[in-house]
Amino acid sequence: MRPDLGELLPSIRHAAVEAGAIALDWFRAGAKTHARVEWKNGSSPVSEADFAVDRFLRDRLGALLPDAGWLSEETTDDSDRLSRERLFIVDPIDGTRAFISGDPRWAISAALVEGGQPVAGVLHMPAAGLTFEAVRGAGALLNGRPIAASGREALTGGRVAGPPRILDELARNGLEFVREAKIPSLAYRLARVAAGEIDVGIASTDAWDWDIAAADLIVREAGGLVTDLEARQPVYNRPTPRHGVLGAAPARLHGTLIAALRNAAAEGRR
Repeated sequence: MRPDLGELLPSIRHAAVEAGAIALDWFRAGAKTHARVEWKNGSSPVSEADFAVDRFLRDRLGALLPDAGWLSEETTDDSDRLSRERLFIVDPIDGTRAFISGDPRWAISAALVEGGQPVAGVLHMPAAGLTFEAVRGAGALLNGRPIAASGREALTGGRVAGPPRILDELARNGLEFVREAKIPSLAYRLARVAAGEIDVGIASTDAWDWDIAAADLIVREAGGLVTDLEARQPVYNRPTPRHGVLGAAPARLHGTLIAALRNAAAEGRR
């Protein structure tokens, strides 16, 4: 039986908020966390808070939909998820480096995916006091109020956030834009597009399903698009849940953005 998404979303939000309270026990604003920190593959940090939030959300969300699969950055991947029509995709703490250093721009990301597409998503930022949420076909909210992507139609002069290498390529290709300061959480970078705070958010080739699934839906429901350089929307729950370069922008601006990214990438290869 298909769940009622409108009724399910508050439960996902409540789980994310409770998970945020768990993470805050280890967070120190403006100072280094007292949580134990390890390093994955020698370069990517993970803290005991990441694991605690992961365990909590797996129990809480799993109880909501026992037949749903599970994909999380901090859980060993299980190929059983590929046989599930729906699953939860979770990043316990998106922006772990920010969390560790005392920067409040980290988020708990939880999305329900059906048939490879997100249908409900929550992005909760407890240290910043922000909660983004969306259900497919019902719009996007920030702290309970509707949000919308900007009405900008031209890239020139737009507010753009993304990896420095890609922004440098765009600038070398003649595009004039306002470069936003680094946003340590990729999910928050995309959510700021949904809120109309920036016009463009770009992800490099190291984005995984858990980084973007909830934010992708929030952008779509706010009147924006997130696609690859071939203008294809991300598909989730694939055997390798990793994506290439992605661009997020208001729908009317998106085609121009993708063309600019393709041109810049082509120039960069010459």
